[in-house]
Amino acid sequence: MVQEKRNIAIVCGGDSSEHDVSLRSAQGLYSFFDKERYNVFIVDIKGTSWKVELPGGTTAPIDRNDFSFEHGGKRRLFDYAYITIHGTPGENGLLQGYFDLIGMPYSTSGVLVEAMTFDKFVLNNYLRGYGVSVADSLLIRRGYEETVSDDEIEERIGMPCFVKPAADGSSFGVSKVKNKDQLAPAIRKAMLESSDVMVESCLVGTEISVGCYKTRDKSVVLPATEVVTSNEFFDYNAKYNGQVKEITPARLSPDTASRVARVTSHIYDILRCNGIIRIDYIIGRGKNREGQEVDKINMLEINTTPGMTPTSFIPQQVRAAGLQMKDVLTDIVENQF
Repeated sequence: MVQEKRNIAIVCGGDSSEHDVSLRSAQGLYSFFDKERYNVFIVDIKGTSWKVELPGGTTAPIDRNDFSFEHGGKRRLFDYAYITIHGTPGENGLLQGYFDLIGMPYSTSGVLVEAMTFDKFVLNNYLRGYGVSVADSLLIRRGYEETVSDDEIEERIGMPCFVKPAADGSSFGVSKVKNKDQLAPAIRKAMLESSDVMVESCLVGTEISVGCYKTRDKSVVLPATEVVTSNEFFDYNAKYNGQVKEITPARLSPDTASRVARVTSHIYDILRCNGIIRIDYIIGRGKNREGQEVDKINMLEINTTPGMTPTSFIPQQVRAAGLQMKDVLTDIVENQF
C-alpha cells in the first residue's frame, strides 16, 4: 500500500517590512522540498488575506477555521506548516498560537519561545541568567523616552552603540550611533518599527552566524558563516543587496569553532527550540578563568525563521556540512509525526 503524500504549506508573507524577503524564502524552500514525498504549496499571508498558490498561477482563499482550501471541487487539508515569515505574525508566536488551536504541526518553536526570541531585550536578559554572554543594553518604551537621558545612555552603554527595534524580526530601523546627538533621531527611526527600542553597546570582533536543528535522532550544528561587510554593520543592504562577503565555514580556530557549536547547542536546549534556528554572534577577545587571552563568544540574536533563499546562510551551511537541504527539511517535517 502506497502511503499518501503529506500536504505541506510553506507559509510566507506576513505584515512586517520583510514581507517580500519572506516570499523569496518561500520560493527557495519550494525548490528544496522533496516533491516526490510531499505535495508542497505556498501560502501567502498578509493581514486577513490568506491565499494558497495553485498550479497554473491561480490562487484560492484559505479557510482560517481549519487552514483548508478548495481545489477541483474538493476541500483539501494541510498536514504541516513550514513557517518562513520574517516578522509578525510568524516569528512572534501569533501564528504558532493559531496552529496550536487547530492542531496543526509546524516547523518553528512554540508560542513562548517565539515571543521571547522576537523580543531581543527580553531574550538577552533571559539568556544572561544562563551564563550566555550578551551586550549590555537598556530599553526605551514609546511614551517614556524622557525617562532616560542621552547623557545616561552615553555613560551606561557607551559610544558607539546600536539603536534597534526591540521586538521586530526585520533589519529595518537599526542605526549605529556614534555620538549622543544622533540618539534621538535613531530612537525615532526604530520606533517606526516597534514601540520598544533597545539601545545596545557595540561589541567589537568577528560576526558569525550558526545554524542548528535537532530531531529525536540527531543534533546538528552547522558550520558557521563569517560575515564581512564594509558597511557600518550587517544592515538590510548587506543582508539582501549583496553588500557583504560571506565565508562558510568561518575562519575560526578549531577550539573556538568547537566552543561556538557547544554554545549554540546549549542555547537550543535551554529554549527547547524546534526546527532550524540561526544564532548570530560577535567573536571578540576576553580572558578565561585562568586569565589567558581567548576568543569570547557574545550572542547577538536568535532567528527562528532564518532566510531560505539558495544563497542564504542556512543553505550555505548545509552544503558546507555535506548535507542536502531536501534531506534536512524531510528530517524536520517527519520529526513532528
